[in-house]
This record gives sequence, C-alpha cells and structure tokens, in this order.
Amino acid sequence: MNARTSASALVEAVGSLADAAIDRVLLTGERVTTAAEGRRLLAGEADTEALADNIQRVVVLAVPVIRTLARGARFTRVPWVMVASTTVSVGIAVRGGVRELQVLAALVAHRLEAEHGRPADPALVKRLAVDLYLDPKRTPELRGDRLRLVRLTRTWILSGAVGRNTSKRATKALDAAEKLDARALRGSWAGR
Repeated sequence: MNARTSASALVEAVGSLADAAIDRVLLTGERVTTAAEGRRLLAGEADTEALADNIQRVVVLAVPVIRTLARGARFTRVPWVMVASTTVSVGIAVRGGVRELQVLAALVAHRLEAEHGRPADPALVKRLAVDLYLDPKRTPELRGDRLRLVRLTRTWILSGAVGRNTSKRATKALDAAEKLDARALRGSWAGR
C-alpha cells in the first residue's frame, strides 16, 4: 500500500469512527447539559469499548503513515521500539479524541433539542461537533457537504505521535458549544 492510499484509508477510517461515535451518542440519548458537566465526564473514565474495533482500525492504518513520517525525519533508521511506542500513543490519543467528540456531540445535541423540542438532525450535530472540536474560536461552517476529516485525522494522529493532549481544545469546544445560537444555526442548516 503506498503512502497516498494509506493516508486516504486512514482518513476514511477516522470518518467512520467519528460517525459511529456520534451516532452512538445520538441513539443512546445520552446528553450533556452544560460545559461543566462535559468537563466532569471527560475527567472520568472513558467508555469507548463499543468502538474498540474502529479505534483499532484507525491505529493500524496510522502505522504506515507514522513510519513514512519517521523516515522523512533526520534519522535514516528509526528503531521499531520508537514506532511501536508512537503507535500506542496514537491509540491513546484517538481513544481520548473519540471520547471528547462524543461529549461535545452530546452537548450540541442537547442545545439543539432544548431549543426546538425535537430530536436534532444527526448531520447537523456531526458538522457542529467536528467544527467546534477542531476550531472552537471559529464560527462553525455549515456550507458544503464534507466534514473536515483530513484535519480531524491530522489532529488525532499528530497529537498522539508527539504526545500532545487535546483536553484544552475539548474544554474550549465545550465552552463554545454552550454559547451556540441553536435557533440561528438550525435556520442556516435548513436553508443551505
């Protein structure tokens, strides 16, 4: 498998994982009512067992990408121990990122449902959750059909590879979700 095919398969796997994670939240009815509640949930144990196969698929697909990145580094030979430990770190980052995305989606769904008194549109929840997760300071972009999966993939894989924690980003995203104007967003979404 060449690098381009590996990267494409990785982005597709992350997209499937994000869809499954958010769909699970929407189907179970689990909701987060405030950003503070979301932070408490993120501080607790993550229950991502149901998504373990999807997470494992992302990590397996990330290995060739990590190896390619490592080869491009200054070192000519990268020890397998380094690749293996980086792979474990990526797995932990993806698992944590999935949990952060689920909690954020639960808060977004709650905000939309509270405003309109009916179930939130799953596609709108996914779009808002991913956009807020990636850039909490920016107003979510509702035009276009694609989620920003390449950027989500890059965020999870690179944060795992370099050992960065995404909890600050998730906290800012929860705060931004709590301030969403659900009425305006739903109107923009319907008119697109």
